Amino acid sequence: MSKSATLHQIILQQNTIKMNNKTLSIVSYITIIGWLVAYLKGKDNADSMLKYHLRQALGLALVNIIFSLALNIVAMVIPALSFIGVFGFVFLILWIIGIINAANGAQKPLPIIGKMFENKFAFVG
Repeated sequence: MSKSATLHQIILQQNTIKMNNKTLSIVSYITIIGWLVAYLKGKDNADSMLKYHLRQALGLALVNIIFSLALNIVAMVIPALSFIGVFGFVFLILWIIGIINAANGAQKPLPIIGKMFENKFAFVG
């Protein structure tokens, strides 16, 4: 096998890993199950972009869960305040922004909450 053929195979393999990491970065934003799939599949070949988006997606999911629980408690105690559930759309917008950032290969923090999770979750890498 010639040097150029070997070099070509190495470049192809690196592009495949990068494409998979990019895809896994996008999948990490799609529910907790998507995050688990991205984490488990990309654990061995994770680059800095995948690790970054895993942290951002997990942080967003946790904040969303905490917000939803708090909102449900408030709505049960004071039913007149149940209209504040509209603020849940903020999380939908943040998820869309995260997916767009991952698709573009950008390591930008999510607005409002992203900075909090840039250096958290050490188990991600």
